[in-house]
Parts: sequence; C-alpha cells; structure tokens
Amino acid sequence: MNNVVASPGTFRFLHAADLHIDSPLRGLSRYAGAPVERLRNATRRALENLVDLALAEQVQFVLLAGDLYDRDWPDFHTGLFFREQMVRLGRAQIGVYIVQGNHDAQGTITRELPLPEHVKVFSSRSAETVRIDALGVTIHGRSFPQRAVDEDFVPDYPDAVPGQFNIGMLHTSLTVGGGIHETYAPTSLPMLKTKGYDYWALGHVHTRDVVCESPRVVFPGNLQGRHANETGPKGCELVTVVAGQMEARFVPLDVVRWQQLQVALDGIASLAQATQLIAAALAEATQGAGDRLHALRVVLTGRSTLHGTEAQQPGTLEAAVHAAAQDVAGAELWIEQVQLRLASPIDRAQLAQGEDAVAELLRLVDELAADPAALAAWTAKACGDVLHKLPAEAKTDADWSTSAAMQALLLDAEATLLARLGSTA
Repeated sequence: MNNVVASPGTFRFLHAADLHIDSPLRGLSRYAGAPVERLRNATRRALENLVDLALAEQVQFVLLAGDLYDRDWPDFHTGLFFREQMVRLGRAQIGVYIVQGNHDAQGTITRELPLPEHVKVFSSRSAETVRIDALGVTIHGRSFPQRAVDEDFVPDYPDAVPGQFNIGMLHTSLTVGGGIHETYAPTSLPMLKTKGYDYWALGHVHTRDVVCESPRVVFPGNLQGRHANETGPKGCELVTVVAGQMEARFVPLDVVRWQQLQVALDGIASLAQATQLIAAALAEATQGAGDRLHALRVVLTGRSTLHGTEAQQPGTLEAAVHAAAQDVAGAELWIEQVQLRLASPIDRAQLAQGEDAVAELLRLVDELAADPAALAAWTAKACGDVLHKLPAEAKTDADWSTSAAMQALLLDAEATLLARLGSTA
C-alpha cells in the first residue's frame, strides 16, 4: 500500500499529538556533559521528521490532536518554526487539521501568526465539521476554549455523515489517565462509539494506546519524549484507507529516546564483570534503534559485594556505568542518571543477633525503619537544619521529608558504616 493514489475512499493520513514544541527542559545544568542543545531541539527535529514522513508517504492530510505548544511563546520563534513546517506541507498540497488542547488552548498563546490556508484549526465554541469530498472524508473536531475543560465535548459532536469516512479529533484524558495525566475534556469509549465515526484521533495521553480497533480509537502518544519518565519509541500513526478498508501502523519519529534500564548484579563480585554486564545490557537496549541519541537512566539491582565497594568509595558504580556506555559501539548514548538499589550479600539477620557494635547498629536501623514517626524525629535530631541550608545546586530530586526517602537515607548510611567496619566482606 505504499503507492496509494488518492481518490474517494482511498487515501492516507498521519495522526500525531502532543508535540510540545520548545518544551522547556529544566535541571539539565546539573548533568555534566549533558547534550543540552540536542535535548532542547529534540521537539523541533521530531516535527521535521513528521513533515518528512508526510512528504515521503505522500499523505493527503495530517491530523494534530492538541498541545502543539507547551505554553505561551516567549517570542515569535516557536510559532515561526511551526509555520515553516506547515508551509512545507502546503507546498505538497497536504492539508493539516488541528484541535487545540490544554497547553495551547484559545488565549493561552497570546502572540498570533496567520497560518497558511491549508491549515485548519477547529473552533473552540462548538464542534465543527469539515468535508473533503474529493476523498470521501469528513473530519469533526473542537478545540479547547481555555486550559481547564472539565466537560465532555463529545455529545456536542455531530453524528457520522453517511457514505463518508468519518474522523473525530479530540484532546481528552478519556478514562485511561491513571493519575499520570490530568483530567481534561473527559469522556468514555461508549460515548465515542455513539457517533458512528470510523477513526478517533485523540491527544493528551503521552503513552501510545490503541484504545479500540472498531472504531479505531488511538492516542499516538507524544511525538518526542522530553524526560526520563517519557520512555520508549515516540512518533505518529500512519493510516492508509483503500476502498474503505483501513490499515494503520505506528512510525517512530523521536530523535532522543529515553529509557530506564534495570541491570541485576546478583553474584557479581568485580567491577570488570559489572562493566561487561552493563555494557551488554546497554547494547541490547539500543540495538536497532537507528542513529538517534539514547538517554538512559540505569538502575543497578541485586545482591552483590559491590554494594560494599560503593559504600566505601561512593561513585564507583556510576563511573562503571559511564565506562560501560563508552564500550558500546554503534549507538550514541548519554547516561542521564544512575540509581543504586543494591543489597549486601551478607546475612544481615544473623549479624543483628550478635552482641557487638554492628549488631547494635542493625537493631537500631530496624527499630527506626519500623516506626516512621521515630525515624522522622531521629533524622531531625541527627541532621538538624543541615538539609534546609544546602544550596540549590547541591540538592537532588529527592524529598527528604517523606518516610520513604528517610528510610533510603538510613539504609544508605547503614551500608556505608558496615563497609567501613569491614562487615561486607
């Protein structure tokens, strides 16, 4: 189906959402050697990839289901860049249809630029319908009038036009946000089905999700992951319709791919072994993913004597991860963060039964870990106001006011003391 000639009932289109062009990337200054410009320009390059794909596949139109921008523009550069990409599509006679979401709702973007005539932004006052009779396609959509929308827009959408391929465009949390995404224009799959459309082009949820096959209801996910919690391939849907029959596939377009990789070091006793194992895991995680930049958060887990090595010389394992990344050929890697969730292989329970200082230490740790209130009081007394006086550049993402964070700090202190007392041997 790669050479489809447009005609009534036979056409091709792209569906993308949540471009968040020029989304601000905060905190990168903390990372020595971070590819700051690559990361900052990633959303722009992903949009260029989308336009390149539209031109290469000779699609008839492109659907953008909200949140083209992340916030109001500080100047006109963001808007001019987007307009430039739309002009590229217009020169190939590719139409563009847009609904605005919570991040680029009416009035949120205060600066204005006239868009080319082939770009249609749906009304925010009520659902609007556009017919493309040459293709036998009807598109229905509604933009957000303001950032906070808690009403269901779908009842206002018209029923499907008979004899046409009907597409609904909507920026919505639907019912699948799971607490990750805020609730906007909430609706339900049964409500979407009442309209009789063939395809629902949704936006807002940043993880790709094919909610339903008949009708096809899709969140394509965002076009480019922006941080370590937006992992995996990001891109758009390429949909081909031939004589009313639909074929769809996901096309990755991201230029920076974020991943979280867990590597188990159970039984690994040397740094050389650990480095080789980590390098193999990094190579496998990035295999076949093209020439994009891979931004990885590496989590080391398991029971290993390296737990004691790290406690004696903090930073050893992080350096090993960076060394392993240097050994991976054929992929461009940036280690965003290394997290350690290692445990000591020693029999802690047996040590705690002793009568020496080590046993007393372990029993104190157990007592504090079992009582969050006691742990909070002990931490406040032990640390005083030191944590509050730390300069901003010395602070991490952790919030030491939580019980879980204090327990992690307590266990880290235990590991350091045990290592220095020689109990991890």
